[in-house]
Amino acid sequence: MTAPLLDNALKNRLASAYRDGARHYHNLDHVHALLALATQHRALLSDVGAVEAAIWFHDAVYDSRAKDNEARSAALARACLAGRADTARIERIAAMIEATAAHQVPPLANAADNRDASLFLDMDLSILGAAPDAFDAYEQAVRREYGWVDEADWRTGRAAVLRHFLDRRHVFHTDEFRECYEGQARQNMARSLEALSR
Repeated sequence: MTAPLLDNALKNRLASAYRDGARHYHNLDHVHALLALATQHRALLSDVGAVEAAIWFHDAVYDSRAKDNEARSAALARACLAGRADTARIERIAAMIEATAAHQVPPLANAADNRDASLFLDMDLSILGAAPDAFDAYEQAVRREYGWVDEADWRTGRAAVLRHFLDRRHVFHTDEFRECYEGQARQNMARSLEALSR
């Protein structure tokens, strides 16, 4: 009998990583929020298990000083999932994780896989379109994760990230998430940019 993609032992191992005290946003609450979105949008997903695995692994390695967290998280997924699924499925999960570096949909084999990746990336960005109070709490939590960065550099770097998303034709890849989150996301980020420039 094939082992489940994610059993309780593996989830517990990953949960320990997400409980690291240096994580103020990229923690277990973030994972649970994305899992709730995956459940909410389950009917739209072709491979629910693969998306849930991508959610569990996508920030498993998180060091705000590093630039290869996504690649290292994908490598961890490949290692931990070996023998639990065929190579193509594991590589699809790894590609989704790696795609969170730029939040661009990776080139996958078919439309269903691309749709899953698009929905996964939109789930990860959904906080941008949260109610203003929740968005502000997210911004403050990320700032705490980058507490080692001086204020001037933080303002410059964070503003560049927000402008990157605002300059995109659409913040979100799917119609479902655009309808729910796009307008609020643009308002939130514009307001944050204004605050960063003061």
